[in-house]
Amino acid sequence: MRASFLLHGIALTALLGGCTMIPHYHRPAAPVPTAWPSRGERPTQAKDDTALMQDWRDFYRDPVMQNLIAMALENNRDLRIAQQQTLAASSQFDIENAALFPTLNGTAGANIQKMNSHIWSLSRTDEPIYMRQYAVGFGVSAYEVDLWGRIRSASRASFDRYMASVLNQQAMRLSIISSVATAMLNWVANTQALTLTQAVLANRQRTYDLVRQTADVGTGTQLDVAEAESALHDVETNVEIYTRQKAEAFNQLTLLVGMPLPDATVQSLNTKASLEAVTVFPEVPEGLPSEMIARRPDIRAAEADLRAANDDIGAARAEFFPKIQITAANGTASNNITRLFQSGMGAWNVAPQITLPLFDAGRLTAQLKQAHSRKSEEVARYEKTVQQGFREVADALIGRETYTRQTSAQQKAVAANQRQYDLALQRYMAGYDPYLETLVAQRALYAAQLSAITTQLQTLSNSVTLYKVLGGGWNDTPPKRKSSFKEHIL
Repeated sequence: MRASFLLHGIALTALLGGCTMIPHYHRPAAPVPTAWPSRGERPTQAKDDTALMQDWRDFYRDPVMQNLIAMALENNRDLRIAQQQTLAASSQFDIENAALFPTLNGTAGANIQKMNSHIWSLSRTDEPIYMRQYAVGFGVSAYEVDLWGRIRSASRASFDRYMASVLNQQAMRLSIISSVATAMLNWVANTQALTLTQAVLANRQRTYDLVRQTADVGTGTQLDVAEAESALHDVETNVEIYTRQKAEAFNQLTLLVGMPLPDATVQSLNTKASLEAVTVFPEVPEGLPSEMIARRPDIRAAEADLRAANDDIGAARAEFFPKIQITAANGTASNNITRLFQSGMGAWNVAPQITLPLFDAGRLTAQLKQAHSRKSEEVARYEKTVQQGFREVADALIGRETYTRQTSAQQKAVAANQRQYDLALQRYMAGYDPYLETLVAQRALYAAQLSAITTQLQTLSNSVTLYKVLGGGWNDTPPKRKSSFKEHIL
């Protein structure tokens, strides 16, 4: 009966704490414009943004790219670190939440003491006296009744930080996906540039041989030979540059994937000889509202950190109020171990204690000021994250507007330079112009072709970036608060 009374009393005290002193939370207003900047007319409002919420495979449709991304999500070490940080944050929440409930401990002990017989006037012999005490029971020690919500506030702050860790892991996942896609595009672009440069090198080798032959027969000059040789060595230099950049892009891809690429993957990657061989990305809908960036995982993580700082204020406020601690035990006790569990040997004790802060030299006030300062810091950090996100989206949107026109203009420039080179070569072969005119046209054509590859790479990379910065490709269902022992009691 006494044990049942003690258990019910402990459960009742666990339920006493219900209120908190956490300030009411208001999400700060986003310090960004209500519409994305645009060089042209403002696009029409999109009906919805469900296209961004699809699985990442719906955007990254290239089979080779999908395979690389899937391997990276399984093996990337940065993502594994983020996952372990999330598990650690979850455990920290469990630790903080456990303080809401009393810890029940089982105890068993014995105390045997020898006393000299002459100390006791009633002793008629010189034999020593033994004092024995045996006890078995259970109890709680220094359990704090959370009347003012100090522990509850700390538990909520820990949960919000756990939520921030989950969202940071999601942000890391999106970053890895886009990084793998970008690294593959860089590898393909360098492969395409290397192939082009090797073809130009072969062409310039033939031109150099031709110019040298014309000089040998007297129809050309040694100046023409020197210019052709210089152009030949310039392209030889570029071959080594693009060979190195291609290898570096492959190493970066291997690092992101987190494992040596299987032979089958390398073979499939080698089929991507140009950027045209990469499956195109679907268009991101136009007219998306600027408010949608609030669902980006990094911005939501910053807001979760802000909520945690707001919770810390509640814990700091509660420190000014009295603390009630309870120590209680129930069990049996006897001076004879054989009678320990006999009827009438029950024993229990309850020792409540209240502590009221009277003087602390300003420590509690300083802690509260510190909590408010940290909240202000997190507000600024949240606002900066929103501003950074808005800037990233604005840059990507401007890129989408300009890269299409830039690509078209670059293709026209390549065609024009090709015609110029063909005409210059014909005039040189006919003896109308010196070789310098042909060399200038040849170099301009090569530069235009390389610029076309770079522009195409930037266009595809901008699509990857736009999809990422808009928060596409992840499930925005927030982590749910874990059910607690106390909620099961209620």
